[in-house]
Amino acid sequence: MKLLLLGLLLALNLSADEYASLLFHGNCTTCHEETKTISAPSIIAIKENYINAFSDKKSFVDYMSTWVHSPNEEGSLMHDAIDKHGLMPSLAFDKESLKTIAAYIYDTNFSQEHRGHKE
Repeated sequence: MKLLLLGLLLALNLSADEYASLLFHGNCTTCHEETKTISAPSIIAIKENYINAFSDKKSFVDYMSTWVHSPNEEGSLMHDAIDKHGLMPSLAFDKESLKTIAAYIYDTNFSQEHRGHKE
């Protein structure tokens, strides 16, 4: 599967930023809207909580990707969101894809227009 995706990316000649945006918008926004909390916390709210806990990018990316890889209540930074929406389900993402998505979240200003933004 990874080889198929890699081949597709090479064929489309996507940049790293475009790949990260594609991963994020093709997966995360199914439940997490960028600026509004509806069925799950907004990405802005998630980013704010993680930035407050981990201001440097490496720590932010490592913690977020580890937690999303294996969601658990004990390691959550957003217990109020779990109370409201339930615990995020386990997803079948590899750790490197989750790190790419977490880095995209860290680097993107979701309150401004950006690639993939739909509001």
